[in-house]
Amino acid sequence: MTTRRTAQNDKALDAFIAAKAEIDVILERLKALSDDHFETHPDEIHWGHVGTLKHYAGLLRQITDSAFKEGEHAA
Repeated sequence: MTTRRTAQNDKALDAFIAAKAEIDVILERLKALSDDHFETHPDEIHWGHVGTLKHYAGLLRQITDSAFKEGEHAA
């Protein structure tokens, strides 16, 4: 019985590490895009860009609220 549980835990650990690696790649890409001002030039900024960034921020806020148990996920 212990061997089966260990094998299941190994699979869960592998899946966890894979999911974490995927998140790390996504975060690196977002950081690079942010560092590049989301590929915009100050002279080209318009309200559409603002709306897009606010949308991104809202989606990220959902993630951080869930991860840190804040906002609607607060205890």
